Amino acid sequence: MVETTADPVAQDEEETMTTIFSKIIAGEIQADIVYQDDQVTAFRDIEPQAPIHILIVTNKEIPTVNDIRIDDEQLVGHMFTVAQQIALREGIAEDGYRLLVNCNKNAGQEIFHMHMHFFAGRPLGPMLVRK
Repeated sequence: MVETTADPVAQDEEETMTTIFSKIIAGEIQADIVYQDDQVTAFRDIEPQAPIHILIVTNKEIPTVNDIRIDDEQLVGHMFTVAQQIALREGIAEDGYRLLVNCNKNAGQEIFHMHMHFFAGRPLGPMLVRK
């Protein structure tokens, strides 16, 4: 029998990694926050893909859309009402904006913490290029 001194509780804590978004929400990493409440935090993307590119992030760590539960329905709906408020504040509600949520790697999700991209500030063209 091989003895191990590794503490299984400590190993579980190490495997539970906090995302960069959680660090922004907690104020550990600086960001240009445009909206924050007890459910979501919205901040400008550091590599914008449009003149206005804001990420609306759930304060609760939910890795992907596949991980949303019934209890999260109100939270997910709140993301859309926050997007509406941001559009009004940014003065682009009437011009239009795009909301995008990626789920997993093939869709382009890079950070596994539920978030919505808010794009605006120019005509955005088609969503996908047909191939």
